[in-house]
Amino acid sequence: MAELTAPQPAPGGNWRVRLDRRHMRERIINAVLVACATVSILTTIGIVGVLLFESASFFRVVNPIAFLTGTEWTPLFTSQQAFGVLPLLAGSALIAGGAAAVALPVGLLSAIYLSEYAREGVRRLVKPVLEILAGIPTVVYGYFALLYVTPLLRRVWPEADIFNAASASIVVGIMIIPMVSSLSEDAMSAVPRALREGAYALGATKFEVATRSVVPAALSGIIASFMLAISRAIGETMIVTIAAGATPRLTANPLVSVQTMTAYIAETAKGEVAHGTIEYQSIFAVGLALFALTLLMNIVSGMLLRRFREVYE
Repeated sequence: MAELTAPQPAPGGNWRVRLDRRHMRERIINAVLVACATVSILTTIGIVGVLLFESASFFRVVNPIAFLTGTEWTPLFTSQQAFGVLPLLAGSALIAGGAAAVALPVGLLSAIYLSEYAREGVRRLVKPVLEILAGIPTVVYGYFALLYVTPLLRRVWPEADIFNAASASIVVGIMIIPMVSSLSEDAMSAVPRALREGAYALGATKFEVATRSVVPAALSGIIASFMLAISRAIGETMIVTIAAGATPRLTANPLVSVQTMTAYIAETAKGEVAHGTIEYQSIFAVGLALFALTLLMNIVSGMLLRRFREVYE
């Protein structure tokens, strides 16, 4: 029998050269990944730093308590300026609430259909069609709300303003349906097949399996999709700027014109306000309030995810 021998290294030490090159490539890849992560972190720190610095100048003039509790927002008036952010918060909440009322049930029901009822061919067709909605520019959505949805609303409610919160919230809701539907469907598809089969073995119908077994098991992913969609609705700018108007008003009536925090920032940051003025600094104060609101939503979302997360072997 021939004697087995270990493979000999190539003459001239080529194997060591190849090993050194491989280690060099790994070090380069590691450096690039670290640089990308560092850029993301530094960008976030820079944004927060600018918000805090400019807002600090604003709050040296405006009392923070008056800012958070005031019911009038007229920073651009030459006389009787008022810096109560509650009307902007109310407008943002009204738009986000209306959008959630449209998107969450429609998106969840669409996800249940795609996950539990649709055949594979139908799923491959319908899901991309739904996701096309996410690729439409928001300015197109805005003019769709103003020129099509608003006239329909005014036929039913003639007292509705031309610029109103209802049409904006409906269209924002349509825009975020793909986010709810796609993420919820992914969460439900990840539920093990054995859980469904166990429910069927106990005599459950398809609807009962979907609503009493699959949805509760995928609840953490569904809640995550809800929170992301609502955050997207709060941060929407173009639709509300075009369709909701620019009247800061503390109201719960969706048929009147309102102004959101993002719409105020977009309207004011057009270059017509002098740099360094209190009106200019109010942009950053509103931005800081919006940042704090979305951060709070993310914290609540994380708590809910930890509370309802299911782990499967």
